[in-house]
Amino acid sequence: MANVTQLIQRISDGEPEAAYELLPLVYQELRILASARMSNEQAGQTLQATALVHEAWLRLTKKDDQVWNGRPHFFAAAAEAMRRILVERARRRLRIRHGGEWHRAHSVDLSGIAKEGEDEKILAVHEALETFAEKDPIRAEVVKLRFFVGMEYKEIASVLELSEPTVKRYWAFARAWLLNALSSEPSEES
Repeated sequence: MANVTQLIQRISDGEPEAAYELLPLVYQELRILASARMSNEQAGQTLQATALVHEAWLRLTKKDDQVWNGRPHFFAAAAEAMRRILVERARRRLRIRHGGEWHRAHSVDLSGIAKEGEDEKILAVHEALETFAEKDPIRAEVVKLRFFVGMEYKEIASVLELSEPTVKRYWAFARAWLLNALSSEPSEES
């Protein structure tokens, strides 16, 4: 412990090389601190405790004039750095340009052709497609040819006299619209 305090003092005195000696001594404690912080995060987090420690360490040591008044102050600064990193990540994820208002759709698979025996799926897509066709007949036609007939993008482009990239964009848009429409329909079970 005295060694850690001495290294913190050396860093505060302007010896940046002391930071290289400090990291191995405090790494495990920082990892425990990061794990505690991460335990409050929701499941499916892409940030791991190790990455949080490294990011916090970079923030702690990037300033040449960093001064810590001993071990408790150093660990308090590390905890604060970790908190700020997590807050910044949460804010970034909630921004509209990062999909903050989007919700993952778990519904009908519209990845390819309708198969025999999927009657409920076929009827649900058909009914939603009728509504969609009133709003966007060309994109609805792309869905009919892709989902119900099983045509490839190139074939659809030829039939509808569109470019293949346009067909792909229309298919992507139509799929998203249909998935949203199908996932918002009330189910018969409820």
